[in-house]
Amino acid sequence: MTAGRSTVTDVKGSWIVPPVSCSGSNQYASLWVGIDGYNSNTVEQIGTDSDCQGGVATYYAWYEFYPHFSYQIDLGPSIGAGDVVSAQVTSGNGGNFTVLLTDQTTGGSFRTTAKMNNAKRSSAEFILEAPWSGGVLPLPNFGTAQFGAGFTLVSGTSAATIGGSTGTIGSFGSPTAPTSPVQQITMVASDGSVKAQPLGLSSDGSSFQIQWVSSGP
Repeated sequence: MTAGRSTVTDVKGSWIVPPVSCSGSNQYASLWVGIDGYNSNTVEQIGTDSDCQGGVATYYAWYEFYPHFSYQIDLGPSIGAGDVVSAQVTSGNGGNFTVLLTDQTTGGSFRTTAKMNNAKRSSAEFILEAPWSGGVLPLPNFGTAQFGAGFTLVSGTSAATIGGSTGTIGSFGSPTAPTSPVQQITMVASDGSVKAQPLGLSSDGSSFQIQWVSSGP
């Protein structure tokens, strides 16, 4: 969701860690929530990965205050496919950002704070993507990923605070409206073929699914 500069102060998400089918090659799917990342030079984000590494399905949590490096999170109990995860990014005073992730299934939790002086605080992000490393990396077959309280039963998620108003994604606009601040983004490969497709918001604006289509180049 896009917004004016210095207006996004909080974003909350939840999802079910999707299992991946591995065919032998290395493939990567990152699921996260964050502030910034749309037309900005910083991203304050926290999430999980469902990857294929050497043909083996691998699951872990991480955070990143981009352009600084990302860091893998030790939650204690290992995160796994099918776990319900909730995550939050909050912007505080003096350029401080706090990221929090909880594995609702195991009870493992992580929180940290960092200062980001140049953050615009101009978008709230709910993302599933193949990360970038010299190009868009291959995306594993994750089937259909599920975000929001309608699937996770974690209340108050798929929500943001923008300009002092708190609400679900849908409360800020419709992703199908031409001038809506809610941007629904389809992931495409370098040749223009679809890699992953959002399936739209639930009727209460709190939940959505993303469907894998292809790994893509």
